[in-house]
Amino acid sequence: MRWVKRVGAGLLWLVVLLCLAIAVVPDFLDARYYRGPVSGHFDGEHFFNPDGSDDALSPRGGMGTMLRYVTARDNRPVWPDRVAVTPTRPPVRVDGDRMLATWVGHATVLVQTQGLNILTDPVWSTNAGPFGIGPTRVAEPGIRFADLPRIDLVLVSHDHYDHMDLATLKKLWERDRPLIVTSLGNDSVIGQAGVPARALDWGGEVVVRSGVSVIVNRSHHWDSRWFADRNRALWSGFVVRLPGGNLFFAGDTGAGDLKWADQAASYGPIRLALIPIGAFRFTAGQMAAGSHVGPIDAVEVYRRLGAAQAIAIHWGTFRLSYEGWDTPPRLLAAAEACTGQRGFSAVRIGRTMEVPAFAPQSARPTMTRGDLLRCLDTPAVSALR
Repeated sequence: MRWVKRVGAGLLWLVVLLCLAIAVVPDFLDARYYRGPVSGHFDGEHFFNPDGSDDALSPRGGMGTMLRYVTARDNRPVWPDRVAVTPTRPPVRVDGDRMLATWVGHATVLVQTQGLNILTDPVWSTNAGPFGIGPTRVAEPGIRFADLPRIDLVLVSHDHYDHMDLATLKKLWERDRPLIVTSLGNDSVIGQAGVPARALDWGGEVVVRSGVSVIVNRSHHWDSRWFADRNRALWSGFVVRLPGGNLFFAGDTGAGDLKWADQAASYGPIRLALIPIGAFRFTAGQMAAGSHVGPIDAVEVYRRLGAAQAIAIHWGTFRLSYEGWDTPPRLLAAAEACTGQRGFSAVRIGRTMEVPAFAPQSARPTMTRGDLLRCLDTPAVSALR
């Protein structure tokens, strides 16, 4: 097994060098995924965050940090090779206001309500990267693809490999013909697999059926399939308007100005929010990443959304950063204890959660980030890697 890992690491290193070469000559393998008018987040060539951009690779260290991570020379905490998962077999449909949510892994969640089966950023591949090379699953999907009910609606947040898996999207399209909603330019990438998608700008809305629609919401991130095509397509979160209370899917996002959470809340009461908490630490002790929300910012996102319930996603499936495997949920629990919040859960992969009927939450007091960090300044939190 050791030589297999060495060969795999060598191949991954070769891919990184190739990507670096591509980045040096950006015209090589660059692509125009979208053409349209200039806007507050599109300059006619590339998309950008209107609240300011961050280093796309990490907030500290840039390419050097990434190279140390890829070559495992960053003294990172050890992750398990495999995490035990007991896949579930969800029902075919869930009617009326009843809502079930199953975390499949990473940013993939099956939400069932109103007779609709909704899937977010579906990834069933073993590796999150090109040519089958990239971070490998430590946890199998919480639903076997063969046990996945017929999917009606798919939300794709952006084109990174751990969120846009063309092989999975192709299988879903060939089997179920779902409506796939994404943001500008990503339809071009998805179309490379022969799969049609509906691409909208931030604030755009598409009707699924009477009483149900999808709004594309701003997020704070970046995109690229090959480094050289950076920010040629837009990134987003989503609000699904539903009669029993809305569903919010953050996609992949950093905190930025956090006004995107306020915007999502403005579309109506949120019954369930899917909020990322992982890939936030790229160096020891780091508590924030510019393009990823960690537990410290996730609790503020939850507060701003006013969501009745939330499920923590984007952790424990693919190793993308420095922190230990279970550091995100443990830090989330500590942050919730500090803020006094309830209802934001880190559930097991494959566990189906019965989402209670929407009930307005009592007012959640604002806690500044500085006060939260001071509350978390304990030996137990400091011991987390």
